Amino acid sequence: MNPLAVELNKTIEEGNPYVLEMLSQVGKGLFFPKGILSQSAEAKEKAHRFNATIGMAKEGGRPMYLPSIMKRVSGLEPEEVLTYAPSFGILPLREAWHRGLYKKNPSLEGKTVSLPVVTNAITHGLSVAADLWVDPGDAVVLPDKMWGNYNMIFKMRRGAKIVNHPLFDQRGGFNLAGFKETLEKYAGQKKKLIVILNFPNNPTGYSINRQEAEGICSILKRLAEDGVNVIAITDEAYFGLFYDEEVMKESIFSLLMDTHPRVVAVKLDGATKEDFVWGLRVGFITFGINAQDEKSLGAIYDALEKKAAGAVRGSISNACHLSQEILLKAMEDKDYLKQKLEKYRIMKERALEVKRVLSDPKYSKAWEAYPFNSGYFMCLKLKTVKAEPLRVHLLERHGVGLISLGETDLRIAFSCIEKEEIEELFDVILEGIHELEGNTL
Repeated sequence: MNPLAVELNKTIEEGNPYVLEMLSQVGKGLFFPKGILSQSAEAKEKAHRFNATIGMAKEGGRPMYLPSIMKRVSGLEPEEVLTYAPSFGILPLREAWHRGLYKKNPSLEGKTVSLPVVTNAITHGLSVAADLWVDPGDAVVLPDKMWGNYNMIFKMRRGAKIVNHPLFDQRGGFNLAGFKETLEKYAGQKKKLIVILNFPNNPTGYSINRQEAEGICSILKRLAEDGVNVIAITDEAYFGLFYDEEVMKESIFSLLMDTHPRVVAVKLDGATKEDFVWGLRVGFITFGINAQDEKSLGAIYDALEKKAAGAVRGSISNACHLSQEILLKAMEDKDYLKQKLEKYRIMKERALEVKRVLSDPKYSKAWEAYPFNSGYFMCLKLKTVKAEPLRVHLLERHGVGLISLGETDLRIAFSCIEKEEIEELFDVILEGIHELEGNTL
């Protein structure tokens, strides 16, 4: 093992030995290399005559560039667009996002979280988290209504065992009893569990309320007290898009991070959906843990940040500098929050229109809607036809594109449908169901 990794592991063990236990074999071996990067950093500071260290071309003391490229990037300098970003992400953006976490999550007041490390959006952040925490054979606990790419990230790439718990109970809320039963079953087999908490949920658009969040934390705390190491990963791609008064308006990460020394909270969020910049691919990974004291906590966070940055360095080198600068400049804009609120109101109006339309009893024989209160999506549970044949029929006969999930579920992204088109969309779906029913009579 590289001496730098050994040093980071020792720091983690001294502050909280359970955290070291939880790291995967890859996670234990990860480090942030010094080598060329550190030598270049030293040269940047001290090489006043010639600096021939970094793999970039310069001209006239500035990054070399093609005018045909730079003329398409208004308001930014070549240094902000073309140069490599650090594997950790550019520091001003990390600090700005860190400050934003406390504004968005009032329950973090008085708590210390790590400085976020920039990832190439949340999908890459999940891969970084998997590198850090998941070994082949580990149980990764997910709801039965889940984003399909989790299989690729955790099962195919890391060899984990995907374990599903029921998302909803009979009342249409988060199924705490089913969640607890699933965790306890696998906690008896393994002393380490990775739990993915995806709110707002993809595909259903469901987010938990405060009571459900506290129930989840209580279940995880009990497992930790019984000697189980728990890595709780929050996937918050659609954070902030909450449309119901009852839904918790902050991240469960705020409650998880100081639950117990055996619980590590890993927060994955980003600008992709929060700021409507899907192709910019800027995400963040942030850690929240329980340590002996603030000094130990700071040292552990520093070590975990270096391991995360090492995972970034060893996969994509660094996230796009241009994307990071665009986001940072936007966050510094005086109208940034006002503009976000305007888009949020549009999204909320669409969600409420979906609820209004679905309240019509004419749909009741064809489907029931899974609970939804946030995000981009909602799901229908079909009663009389199967989802995939209906999806194909709607696409080929009516020019309507939807996503089928399993035999009965149909996912609808109301995020990309204008409010005044929503009722027509559901009427077309109903028409398609009636057509398929007629074909089977």
